[in-house]
Amino acid sequence: MRDFFISNNYHEVETPTLANSYGGANAKPFKTFLNELKQDMFMRIAPELYLKQLVIGGFNKVFEIGKQFRNEGMDAKHNPEFTTIEAYLAYADMTDMMDLVEDCLSTVTFETLGSHELTFNDQVIQLGRPWKRWHMVDAIKELSGVDFWNPYTLDEAVKLAKEHEIHVEKHYSIGHIIEAFFEKYVEGTIIQPTMVYGHPIEISPLAKKNADDPRYTDRFELFIMSSEYANAFSELNDPIDQRERFENQLKEKELGNDEATEMDIDFVESLEYGMPPTGGLGIGIDRFVMLLTNTPNIRDVILFPHLKHR
Repeated sequence: MRDFFISNNYHEVETPTLANSYGGANAKPFKTFLNELKQDMFMRIAPELYLKQLVIGGFNKVFEIGKQFRNEGMDAKHNPEFTTIEAYLAYADMTDMMDLVEDCLSTVTFETLGSHELTFNDQVIQLGRPWKRWHMVDAIKELSGVDFWNPYTLDEAVKLAKEHEIHVEKHYSIGHIIEAFFEKYVEGTIIQPTMVYGHPIEISPLAKKNADDPRYTDRFELFIMSSEYANAFSELNDPIDQRERFENQLKEKELGNDEATEMDIDFVESLEYGMPPTGGLGIGIDRFVMLLTNTPNIRDVILFPHLKHR
């Protein structure tokens, strides 16, 4: 994977894993305290905001392979400490990122296995290009019959959720309800590589609004065997819009969403200097290794996985 990006003229960098704020994803952080500066610090949940500041600073093609830390649940697909690659390309958008993720993972699969075909949990997976591209709203409509292209009010969306036995939290907006419909009716049905795009704006605080329908963003996630393998989008580069998104995340946090991101003033200020149109992607390396090696549990691809203390 490193060879793929270097051969395409991306510059590899390292950014801090210990930071005075956390952002770049919706997740609970590990919190600590820096005695010398007398301030709270966090283990990063993603390197995204640092890498985008490098784009602002003139690194037009940049990537980082490194550890992320999320203080959340553990299961066959999740470990609190895990490895990702994130890459950013200036003057690119979501469609470019779709092409890049396809090219990267299909190339790495072939270089590793000598074939684009592999078997995972007795299911044959084809990673040769092209992959299916499916709008989230179209997928929900096809599999549940509910059409979120309609301009539902929040009350109408809540009513639809209750009719379909979907639990609604206090902080839920229409976007969260759309995501819950996707998770119930669509996610578990996806076997072959599928890029699901058009995520609601409420669940995509760092992605650019879609020009045709600002309720949705130019963001996609790659799903294979009902699991997410990549997340990518046209990066939001409007500092006013970004500040508003962060403020909305803070409101969600007050309503009980402990995975909402926080306000990052340094990042908003950096956007004020000007970030070019940019596409960014993140790929979970542990899960991809699981796929390539037909290993159903993440603990079996990490040398020292976290275990309950005896």
